[in-house]
Amino acid sequence: MYLSSTFVVIYKKVGYTESCTLFTHVTNIRFYFHSISDLPAISAGPVRQEAFLKLHDHEYTPDYPITVRPMGEISGFPVRPGMFDVNGALPLPCGVNFTIHTHGGTSCELLLFHRGEEEPYAVLPFPESYKIGDVYSMIVYGLNIREFEYAYRVDGPYDPARGLLFNKNTILLDPYARAVTGQNIWGVKKPQHYHARVVKDVFDWGDTKQSTREMSELVIYELHVRGFTRHPSSGVEHKGTYAGLKEKIPYLKELGINAVELMPIFEFDECMDVREVNGKRLLEYWGYNTVSFFAPNTSYAASVEFNREGTELRELIKALHDNDIEVILDVVFNHTAEGNEKGPSFSFKGFDNNIYYMLTPDGNYYNFSGCGNTLNCNHPVVQQMILECLRYWAISYRIDGFRFDLATILGRNEDGSPMNNPPLLKTLACDPILSNVKLIAEAWDAGGLYQVGSFPANHRWAEWNGRYRDALRGFLKGDCWQSWDAAWSISGSGDLYGGYYSATNDNYAGYNSCVNFLTCHDGFTLYDLYSYNEKHNEANGWNNTDGANDNRSWNCGEEGETSNPDVLSLRYRMIRNACAVLLCSRGTPMFLSGDEFGSTKFGNNNSYCQDNEISWLNWDLLSKNHDLFEFFRFMIAFRFKHPIIRQKLPDAVCGMDAIHTHNINAADVTIPRDARTLSVSFAGYDSEKGEDDIIYLSVNTYWEDVEISLPALTHGGAWYLCVNTFGDQYGRYCYPEGQEVRIDGKFIMRPRSVAVFTVKKF
Repeated sequence: MYLSSTFVVIYKKVGYTESCTLFTHVTNIRFYFHSISDLPAISAGPVRQEAFLKLHDHEYTPDYPITVRPMGEISGFPVRPGMFDVNGALPLPCGVNFTIHTHGGTSCELLLFHRGEEEPYAVLPFPESYKIGDVYSMIVYGLNIREFEYAYRVDGPYDPARGLLFNKNTILLDPYARAVTGQNIWGVKKPQHYHARVVKDVFDWGDTKQSTREMSELVIYELHVRGFTRHPSSGVEHKGTYAGLKEKIPYLKELGINAVELMPIFEFDECMDVREVNGKRLLEYWGYNTVSFFAPNTSYAASVEFNREGTELRELIKALHDNDIEVILDVVFNHTAEGNEKGPSFSFKGFDNNIYYMLTPDGNYYNFSGCGNTLNCNHPVVQQMILECLRYWAISYRIDGFRFDLATILGRNEDGSPMNNPPLLKTLACDPILSNVKLIAEAWDAGGLYQVGSFPANHRWAEWNGRYRDALRGFLKGDCWQSWDAAWSISGSGDLYGGYYSATNDNYAGYNSCVNFLTCHDGFTLYDLYSYNEKHNEANGWNNTDGANDNRSWNCGEEGETSNPDVLSLRYRMIRNACAVLLCSRGTPMFLSGDEFGSTKFGNNNSYCQDNEISWLNWDLLSKNHDLFEFFRFMIAFRFKHPIIRQKLPDAVCGMDAIHTHNINAADVTIPRDARTLSVSFAGYDSEKGEDDIIYLSVNTYWEDVEISLPALTHGGAWYLCVNTFGDQYGRYCYPEGQEVRIDGKFIMRPRSVAVFTVKKF
């Protein structure tokens, strides 16, 4: 029931009562509105309204009148059967349409609550005549959406061995709720039961054009909405909120990234497993415990948005788009906050436990998520919900992409077995609404399924390249046996994504299928990667048993914080090395917010519960490590200046191969398996600039100087040094355009350093 253009609604009087004075003296009344949701409520009574739409001076008469006359009364409310194909709660001019479905339930009740109260002021059982198939739908007249909250109760069989958990006394949150009540104050224990609120979306996106950037054109910046600005040093007015992040957009523009990946912003309950360790209150800080898939997390809003939930988030997204920054959401469709057999029942369990979750033959929960339950993603009902959810966020919030947490679960059958052609993944890949939306898979799960390079429909889906992370972490710190994997990874992981593009092979998918990263929320920050040999998660309260043990980190000589200038110098060089390699690798680079100025979590590699200085970005480090920030900024800009890193170009005029790996002597294109020094070259013709675009990346992980030779140039031009992470005698690590240093044939790679060269004409 949505129209994008202004239209005229003509109400024709058929009959009226004394209370319906609006229609007493006129027969045709015209009103101008922008959407049907803007129409005024009409008094209840035997009034039949026939709506005619006038668009651009043309009148359209529907084939049948839209009748909104109540047909009955339940608990004192005028009601009639609703719109069965519209899930959730939809505000109408005359009331609210409520639609819900349950396959195993035998009856359903709608509960209405006054705001903030636990006992309903009205209970409306759905009549059997208000049911089609498994779907209950009812229009309730005379409701003011500002004055009530709602929930459901569903009756049915209780047989846990068969996965049936119906309980007529359990208050259930609408799975399609657009807003969850009682969640707007961070860290405050929520009411006993989750209720939903009816949301009226009046946000005007204007004619903003959807981004059509390829994945390969992005530099992704992963951040936590609260943690990004919560620290006192953030300098924003609205700390820890959508509005606070909006205040930081000038910083993001200065850094140069063009995509932010927001950690979960679906409604979650940070107090669900609240506990205290060593005097500190620990919460579910990250947000990977979804309560409602369709509702934004209201505790991230700086202002209270009753019945307008999501407005501040939309303002943030529009502001980011206005600054040419895309928005990717980290979404969690692998499990919910209801947990295992001991977990609460507040929504999905009560509507159809055996449909929404993967269950063992005896009715227990498969736990491929590591969080107690696993969403049954390839059941048609769950498929439909996920598709509707993603469409909703793409349309109503103009989201540019989704990163799917533990995405291999989306490809598991109802018994947990991996599927060859999972219907959900194919559906999302081919959906017309989502056709320009980025789909990024974390291509593994807690059940041991690992699909990096083999995720189904990988020509449409991108993947977090876990091999890139592991290989480059190891190689950069000196694990020479990682040299081949490192070379493959820098070159675009052609061994995983269909080989390299050539005249005889056009199957290479790595340009848009490969997301390269060294750090993310899960694990060490980049500073900690070179400050700690071991994780230090004692503050989490699990005796340091949680979090990954295989970090491939190196403390550079001392564990943790130090004042040793030699150790600190090496650490910052290693960070520059990682940055230079990441941004000169083929594929889409992603890095963790704060890495650009040396953010630390003090060795904690699993800060999921730390809503404090461990997780919050300390912006004082930006001024302390401003030279590091400037290096990141340079490398991001450098990547955008050189399309050969990001995409296939026509063959280079100079005759260099499009892509190659090199030993210390550039003419030797065979890298020893135990190499400590290697180079990768990219070459092609940039038609826009009318010249070759050539990049030569050299990495020396050895602790001594190594002399390398550069490829011979046969068509004129010379090699120029653009980046040297070791630094020169003037303390420079990079050279802006026009200031590059000419290199004749050979170059001394300093210990544990990275150098980047380009070719310029004489």
